[in-house]
Amino acid sequence: MDNTKQHTLRVKDLGIDTYHENIIFIRADSFVCISEGFKALTRVIVNTAENRIIATLNVVKSNILTEGEVGLSIEAIKSLKVREGDIIYVSHLHPIESLSSVRAKIFGKELNTGAYNEIIKDVVAGHYSNIEIAAFVTACAGDNLTVSEMISLTKAMIETGKTIQWNKSIILDKHCVGGIPGNRTTPIVVSIIAAAGLTIPKTSSRAITSPAGTADTMETMTNIDLSIEEIKRVVDKEGGCFAWGGAVKLSPADDLLIAVEKALEIDSEGQMIASVLSKKVAAGSTHVVIDIPVGPTAKVRSHEEALKLQYYFIAVGEAIGIHTEIIITDGTQPVGKGIGPVLEALDVLAVLQNKPEAPQDLKDRAIIIAASLLRLSGKYAAGTEVNAAEKILESGAAYKKFMAICSAQNGFKEPIPAKHRFDVLADREGTVKSIDNRKLARIAKLAGAPKVPSAGVLFNAPLGKQIKKGDLIFSIYAESTGELEYAKEYLNSLTGLIEIN
Repeated sequence: MDNTKQHTLRVKDLGIDTYHENIIFIRADSFVCISEGFKALTRVIVNTAENRIIATLNVVKSNILTEGEVGLSIEAIKSLKVREGDIIYVSHLHPIESLSSVRAKIFGKELNTGAYNEIIKDVVAGHYSNIEIAAFVTACAGDNLTVSEMISLTKAMIETGKTIQWNKSIILDKHCVGGIPGNRTTPIVVSIIAAAGLTIPKTSSRAITSPAGTADTMETMTNIDLSIEEIKRVVDKEGGCFAWGGAVKLSPADDLLIAVEKALEIDSEGQMIASVLSKKVAAGSTHVVIDIPVGPTAKVRSHEEALKLQYYFIAVGEAIGIHTEIIITDGTQPVGKGIGPVLEALDVLAVLQNKPEAPQDLKDRAIIIAASLLRLSGKYAAGTEVNAAEKILESGAAYKKFMAICSAQNGFKEPIPAKHRFDVLADREGTVKSIDNRKLARIAKLAGAPKVPSAGVLFNAPLGKQIKKGDLIFSIYAESTGELEYAKEYLNSLTGLIEIN
């Protein structure tokens, strides 16, 4: 390591959480800032004798640091593997060439495979700040990626990660593009497929713009932070698993992009396709079923949009060697009753346990998806797969398999809803005619979901239901009275949430 142009500083742990971004704090009057001309938001190289990161500089104009000290964010300390008092070296970062491609994309230029490879390599290496990642995410949002670019981006994300290899010809998987509250089919589908003796190593994401993702929901019931070796062990034993993809970094670029997408509340279709399919390849999947819900307040608003997504998924899947099948489903209302990690987990358990009060719509959708996977396995003929999926679920075999998988992942824990509850009652009688999914999801998020797993909404007014004045429409759950008040305040400002006439 060439230290001739590097400056030595002593680490001070400031205890500042900057989420996924490495931040370094240096005094404005420090010899480092003065001699190198460093200013706020300068990107710098930070070295120890063993490790190296790229960090964004924040300039300090107070006495929180003394001369010769450097503050590091929690993420930077973790990445560098240093402790307070350790010595680090700071130096200039050379210009990042791939940013010229990002700028070209901002102005609408189509990028080639090489450009996407360099961008993704630099993102994974930590060369991009969150601002620069945000610029890339925004430039690719909307309808700004061609099919060729989607393929290039997907391949680049695959190449920068790890891939699990299985000694089987067919590895099954599923994914929902999201956009409607609830719809937590994955734990049910995985349990059915694994109980059928097939292989489904399921890695899932946390929520991006929704009140819960599958990883958030499963984390309320079992350990999901599995290593690749643990995933292999669980799948070899039980045929399936419930793992958080971010823990194993199978597609590390995706985790970094999702963190910024979450902050921006952007979920662009091109990056979504690259995200989904790169993670399927990383998990070793060969056959995937994609659920696309369609509705006026869903992520996908029209059947035409769904067909376009179907074309993209199939085209990109074919280019990277995955057989992809699309199911276009109803997205006009929530699926299940729960909206939020714990409440959705309770729906999942009710379906698996065949309870009388289990949401029928969630059960039916899970069976449809599971049946498609059974058919893709080649072991079930068309026309028999739905009955087979129903039998596995209703016999209790799927619940038994679910509990076995949880046991293999360090055990099962019972999900418990938040302690504060507010019931929303009907102010008139009539029939439920429409539901705004986005506004309902927003209420659940203001109540604390998914950050507070026990928070959310328990919905009780599906389309077509006959309502009497005073009937329960939904309940809001929150762990604090403050969050409950936020949700109620938003609720009181709404019009058009649920139409009853």
